[in-house]
Parts: sequence; structure tokens; C-alpha cells
Amino acid sequence: MKYIYGRGPVMEAIKNEEVEKVYVGKNASGSIKKILGMARDAKVPTVTSDNEKLEELAGTKNHQAVVALVSDFEYIELEDLIRKLEDKEDARIFILDKIEDPHNFGAIARSCNFFGIDAIIFPNRRAATVNDTVVKSSAGAIYDIDVCKVSNISQSIDKLKEAGFWIYATDLEGEDIRECDFSGKAAVVIGNEGKGVSKNILKNSDKTITIPNFSDFDSLNASVAAAIVMYEIRR
Repeated sequence: MKYIYGRGPVMEAIKNEEVEKVYVGKNASGSIKKILGMARDAKVPTVTSDNEKLEELAGTKNHQAVVALVSDFEYIELEDLIRKLEDKEDARIFILDKIEDPHNFGAIARSCNFFGIDAIIFPNRRAATVNDTVVKSSAGAIYDIDVCKVSNISQSIDKLKEAGFWIYATDLEGEDIRECDFSGKAAVVIGNEGKGVSKNILKNSDKTITIPNFSDFDSLNASVAAAIVMYEIRR
């Protein structure tokens, strides 16, 4: 169990039946009334709490007058994900190669939801995992997308290839994404904020791609780069 906070994330968690209890501030109004209604319909108990209690539970003052106790995040197994997407000819997956900043993870999940990406895959070591910061940064969108935590990215890529996925890795020396044909099943690797995509994963990819720049500045925030690629593969 863990606590999440913020109106959007709590609403999404209630929708996805992840919430055990909701704490709301005294004299809270606006969308809090909607949350209380959603909680009532879902038979989730609610507790009215003072601001000090909400800050204690959320670990921050920016709780927006609502905190929820939620179940541990439920990941999908890679084999189940592949089976689920077996008949989807234009399946889209984003692979996060050691993304360490949970804000980036959350922002990427939010973009994935917006662009209709089917799933996120990430490693279980040396990387951000789904926590309250990811939930908040994704505005709760993390609950609306399949997320798969794996022990080895390279081995997972091999399994995706066997399932008919074409693997694209972002790299400064890659092909201009505007010139790429993204038809068919595609999985895109987004690299670590500082080091980019690991060398072994670059070698194991079918194609490297890059976002063209229009200045001498040659890098983008990982979540921004991911969103641009998502737009391009959905055009």
C-alpha cells in the first residue's frame, strides 16, 4: 500500500479500482465533490482530515486537499503483454532504458496515454519505478496504460522481435524520424537522461532514429523527446 495525492491522480485511481481509502480536506470544494461522489459509487471509504494530516500522508503541501491510500501498482508480465498485442498490427510500445527521474517517467506515461501507446517497459534496477511522484506527474495516466517491469531490457527486446516488433532506439546519429516508416508493430527505446540508450541496446535495435535539431543545442529532456517521437509514429 502507498499514498498518492492530487485530484487528477486520485480520480484515475478510483476509476481503476486501485483505491482503499480517500482522505479529503475540511471545507474542500470544486472537483473534491466529484471525487467524493466517485468514491461513494465505488464503495471506497472517505475520511475528512485537516491540512496537517494531509501533508503528513502526502509528504508535501501540494496535495490539492485530497490523498488516497492505494494498492501496490499492478504490472503486466511481458509474456502477457505480447499475447495481448498479438493481433494488433500497429501495436506501439515505449521502452525506458534506465530513466531515473520519476517526473520524466510520469510525463512519458501521460504522453503515452494521450497518443494511444499500448505499453511501457522499463528495467527493475537503476531506474525510476512507479511511485507517488510518477502517479502525480502522469496526472494519473499511469493507471490507464500497461506497464511492464523486466529484469533485462535486451532479452525483452529479443522476445519482442520474435513477436514481430521492429525495435527503434533514439540516438544522435540515427535516421531522421521524419523519414522513417513506422508501419507495423513498433517498440521505441528512450535512453537515460544523461547517457542515452545503452550501447548493447543500440546494437540490438533494428534502427536508430533521431529528432532533427535546428540549433547547436543537441539534447532534449527525455520526456519531451519521447512525446515528439510518439507524435511522429502516430502521424
